[in-house]
Amino acid sequence: MRIASVLPLCAGLLLGLAACGDSPGEPWPPTGEQLYVRHCASCHGITGKGDGPVAQSLGKPTPDLTTLARQGRFDEANLMAIIDGRRVVPVHGPREMPVWGAVFSAEHEESPYQEYTTLLHTEVLVEYLRTIQVEP
Repeated sequence: MRIASVLPLCAGLLLGLAACGDSPGEPWPPTGEQLYVRHCASCHGITGKGDGPVAQSLGKPTPDLTTLARQGRFDEANLMAIIDGRRVVPVHGPREMPVWGAVFSAEHEESPYQEYTTLLHTEVLVEYLRTIQVEP
């Protein structure tokens, strides 16, 4: 991958991190919407339609996250596996690229409850995705 194609992705991620940093005024734990804006919106868009500012620089179309329940049910376990990295997602790039479970874990490496916090972040993010589903 060329550096020029990675720069928009990095810029989008940095904007997302700046938009939702751990500041004293934010609730703890963060809401699913805050985590979504921070970690997902740069690719998937604010509304989850796959139209984030980084989406066009990716090699594959970014999935519309508002239609996940159209396959008959909202598969929470599958989504958690995708988010935390137990399931490889080709659009996220090679395995060396951080996946959100690893990011959540690294953000709380000094916490005595690091793994619990990582799981909690993944769960509230999945619950937020449930709220943005559109009717079939």
